[in-house]
Amino acid sequence: MSNYSNNDMPNQQILLVEDDGRIVDFIRRGLKADGYNVEVANCGQDALTLAQKDRFGVIVLDLGLPDMNGRNVCETLRQRGVDTPILMLTAMDAVLDKVAGLRAGADDYMTKPFSFEELTARIEALMRRRGGGESNLASKELKIADLTLNGETHQVNRGSVSIELTPKEFALLECFMRAPGRVLSRTRILEQVWGYSADPLTNVVDVYIRQLRRKIDDDHEIKLIKTVRGFGYKMDAA
Repeated sequence: MSNYSNNDMPNQQILLVEDDGRIVDFIRRGLKADGYNVEVANCGQDALTLAQKDRFGVIVLDLGLPDMNGRNVCETLRQRGVDTPILMLTAMDAVLDKVAGLRAGADDYMTKPFSFEELTARIEALMRRRGGGESNLASKELKIADLTLNGETHQVNRGSVSIELTPKEFALLECFMRAPGRVLSRTRILEQVWGYSADPLTNVVDVYIRQLRRKIDDDHEIKLIKTVRGFGYKMDAA
């Protein structure tokens, strides 16, 4: 995962081409919270008009649009010389569908449902690829106080001590470390770590917070994960 600050990203404008209001709301809220500017097109023709302006860092393009197929949108954009990276979304996960999307000019492909964390990671990867972002190890690291997380090696350390985390614990920690000092609601954590289809009534967030605290905070004087009553959780060294 990239450790770009908001000002360092090549282009924080995202064009989201999607006609499902629930998915639009989920993606737009999450990306805006991460500092992106999101413009929405609800159909293929609007997408073609907006994308021609060539001011977007990434286009997130749904395959099933009301007026035309997403692959046709992608092919038309490439024929018109638009080279903006395109991340295609679809409910179809057959290999032939993915191959067709990539051959139409898409740069990456995700099937629904998906986790928000994976979506942002893929967007960042496309931006780095286009902008020639840093590839050194330091650019992959996040750090709060003496806690470090490396998104490339999946190594987590508190001081000199290595910490073993499950994949979901790692994703939860990464979610916090990408938003230091910011209060994250349970709903937002569910969306980013477990995906937009997660049951909002589940207590899985609280369960994983307890597990994460046990691994990174219990043996240290400075506690990094804080409960903000009535709102959610945050991570900081204050």
